[in-house]
Amino acid sequence: MRRELLPVVILMLLLLIARQALPYVESDPKVGTGFEVELIKSGLGGPTCLHWVDESHLLVCDRDSGSILILDENFTITTLLPELDRPHGVLATDNSLFISEAGKLTKYDFSNYVANNSTVLVTGIADGNHQTNAINMLANGTLIWHSGSTCNVCTELDERNGALLWVDPISGEHGVLASGVRNSFDGTLIEDMGYVFTDNGRDWEGEHPFEEINLLEENGAYGWPDDDPDHPIPEGTIAPIATWTAHTSVNGIDVRPENSSLPGGEYTAYASVYGSWNTILPQGHEIIRIDFSVDSDGNWEGETTRFATDLGTPLPLRFHPNGDLYYATFGNDGSLYRITGV
Repeated sequence: MRRELLPVVILMLLLLIARQALPYVESDPKVGTGFEVELIKSGLGGPTCLHWVDESHLLVCDRDSGSILILDENFTITTLLPELDRPHGVLATDNSLFISEAGKLTKYDFSNYVANNSTVLVTGIADGNHQTNAINMLANGTLIWHSGSTCNVCTELDERNGALLWVDPISGEHGVLASGVRNSFDGTLIEDMGYVFTDNGRDWEGEHPFEEINLLEENGAYGWPDDDPDHPIPEGTIAPIATWTAHTSVNGIDVRPENSSLPGGEYTAYASVYGSWNTILPQGHEIIRIDFSVDSDGNWEGETTRFATDLGTPLPLRFHPNGDLYYATFGNDGSLYRITGV
């Protein structure tokens, strides 16, 4: 290497290191006039899910320690379930608790904030580039489980990867509810609209594809791995109802409750944008607002705008029953934040 090029190479390496480390440095969150972001709790490890059991108890998935944590009304942390394999989703219903781990879904008896008597409902789903993520419930009581792809672009050996799965909460019987979903992290049920879910597309193809917010259609196909820059929506597949910047990783999503002080209406959702290593300049690290409406053809569409920025690495988010929005940052020991109106 020519000696005069050495400083340029060193500078490029330092910039690359800074680019990768920047999102994990303590951030200064920014939100619009009339709202504030407050740090509530640190020391959550690697939080990948949030779920309010009730107004005073919050469940958190900590992937770093392999635990489900429970925070009380004072945000005191207690370990509810230890020794799990990368938990990414939790759902509490009447007397039951469902835990999504890497390739495994388990049901526990759940009463008085204690979980015991586990029953494995589903196991053996492969993980690779991605794994099984959120576990939610449809209006008819069926569970919906988000199952990521094992690769960036490939034909999966198991049709349960790169899909949304339906699961019977009692028997564990399950199957594919929607296919062509590369890496869907989370979803939310919006009354009179349906189940809306995030999906993150392939890497290494420039501005293709945009990150997606989709509306669930039973047995629908959502394009992956057949999409490409010239055919972003392959023939016979379902187009997204809203999109965001390519490769920024839109993840946690939740519908805005009517009592929230955050802007929006009955068909508004908020989603976290983690950010990506697959860009030269930092992108993401924000929360977006998606306002859904019906177009002139009777189809749902979403208008997407930034709501909060410079958040570090936001991953899961959930509205509290009182309408405040909580989100957690992954990395840097994991922190929980609250956004409220002032």
